[in-house]
Amino acid sequence: MTTVAFLGTGTMGAPMVRNLLAAGFPVRVWNRTPAKAAPLSADGATVAETPAEAARGADVLITMLLDAAATVEAGRAAVAELPPGAVWVQMGTIGLAGLSQVSAVADGVTLVDAPVVGTKLPAEQGELVVLAAGPAAVRDRVQPLFDAVGQRTRWLGEDAEQAAGTRVKLVVNNWILTLTNAVGESMALAAALGVDGADFLSTIRGTATDSAYAQIKGAAILAGDFTPSFGLRGAAKDAELIAEAAGDSVRLDLAEAVRERFRRALAAGHGDEDMVAVFFASQQS
Repeated sequence: MTTVAFLGTGTMGAPMVRNLLAAGFPVRVWNRTPAKAAPLSADGATVAETPAEAARGADVLITMLLDAAATVEAGRAAVAELPPGAVWVQMGTIGLAGLSQVSAVADGVTLVDAPVVGTKLPAEQGELVVLAAGPAAVRDRVQPLFDAVGQRTRWLGEDAEQAAGTRVKLVVNNWILTLTNAVGESMALAAALGVDGADFLSTIRGTATDSAYAQIKGAAILAGDFTPSFGLRGAAKDAELIAEAAGDSVRLDLAEAVRERFRRALAAGHGDEDMVAVFFASQQS
């Protein structure tokens, strides 16, 4: 079986590792915070103390880290220990500039751009959508890994450096972040008008304006349950990546408002909660 070095065992990474292990892949894991990687030993993973130790002799390196800086730092150390013919599958959301940095430190290792769509529960259930771009020659090697963590894979190109997967992921995340903010703002407006938020959710349920996300996130606000599925700090990071990618090529008024709302929620101390805690950005200071 393909030996996998998996760097980054947080909210998304840990369940992805468990699904790889369940599919029979030998997996070595590393996380900057060791306590987040340690429990995976009970599932059969080998816990490494460094990225280099995890990568030594591995067939495939998977990175699922928070941002570009962490990915480049860990990836650079890991690449030096990979054998000839190894593949680096970059699955975190690190943006266009971040992927360029990763490509620069890949040092001849074949790179696959493969961010995923989905949050904690889809990751646990192996129902992520993988947005992949990489050489046809390595697809048969990495597809079984994608099948273990996802419900489907969309192959979008053969050149990882063109970042086709990352580009689609940024567009998808722009939609997700905007929708989450719309739910939070509508629930805040309901409260301000003396409307039960449950009445808002019941009214849109089953109509063309409904969405599963609205019901899930709205219910979380009603319950006061902000346990992170997609953390607010990570969502704010993604909002910055979207703005960076858009540059001066397109005007994204909603995305800019979303970015500002995340900034306010972060400043109010909600960074470690689910991104729907952006609900609190509607409070008057």
